[in-house]
Amino acid sequence: MSPVLAGVLQLLALVVALGLAYRPLGDYMAAVYSSKKHLRVEKWIYKSIGANPDTEMRWPAYLRGVLAFSAVSVLFLYLLQRFQGSLPGSLGFASIDPDQAFNTAASFVANTNWQSYYGEQAMGHVVQTGGLAVQNFVSAAVGIAVAVALVRGFARSRTGELGNFWSDLVRGTVRILLPIAVVGAIALVACGAIQNFAGIHGVGQFMGGSQQWNGGAVASQEAIKELGTNGGGYFNANSAHPFENPNGLSNLLQIFLILVIPFALTRTFGRMVGSLKQGYAILATMGVIWLGFTALMMWTEFAHHGPAFDIAGGAMEGKET
Repeated sequence: MSPVLAGVLQLLALVVALGLAYRPLGDYMAAVYSSKKHLRVEKWIYKSIGANPDTEMRWPAYLRGVLAFSAVSVLFLYLLQRFQGSLPGSLGFASIDPDQAFNTAASFVANTNWQSYYGEQAMGHVVQTGGLAVQNFVSAAVGIAVAVALVRGFARSRTGELGNFWSDLVRGTVRILLPIAVVGAIALVACGAIQNFAGIHGVGQFMGGSQQWNGGAVASQEAIKELGTNGGGYFNANSAHPFENPNGLSNLLQIFLILVIPFALTRTFGRMVGSLKQGYAILATMGVIWLGFTALMMWTEFAHHGPAFDIAGGAMEGKET
């Protein structure tokens, strides 16, 4: 099969998968954020943080909730990194320097996830799973909550009530992100992504010698990294690393995860404002832009004809890919 045909088929498979998920996920998210009922586990969370999920908030109160939660999250993640050397499962890594710890904490809470470090050489299991992976969940949940509050602003223009931030945060995490991420993590493990709490061990190289690698709960972090449109992978190379993204199927799954919620939110928008046509209009705009730039990117990649390489890494003269 030619590379062009393979690329087109992958694109078609992705579009079909997004199309199948669009309506049920979009309607489900609209129902989640419109429901008046609270799950038992959600009630426990509200009680533990002292929040009343039924209190309606106008934009100043909603904004204070976002900022307060984000400030506490930055502090927690910062301290977790600073005390890493004293935590179990640190894999022998030292505590993160103050400037690096603050930069990482702020970027993960802001959902920008800028990694100016080698995750596999700096972060132990506790910081990776209890800090970075958790922030991949809640920072995404905050982003969705703000989007939903904006939708309510259109739908409730006369009242000015945007819902309850704490309710939106908890529901987005418990009812949307967590279930999908669990299924995504299992699928990634089935594709070959690693999921363990192994220590540092040597791995043989094709050209001889060995390299030190540590295991980790990679598949679970990778699933929420993509689903929450984050960039904080377990390894510095992120999804270019074979432990995170071992093959073409896992790559297609990860692209699906990173796109499915943004696409389905247009359906959620239409459902919550009472006009599905408006949701379709936003979807059509997003779709045209996405398909256009995807086609351009694929064309530039397939237009390049570099020399083919044999299995030993040597160039094969006179042949092109």
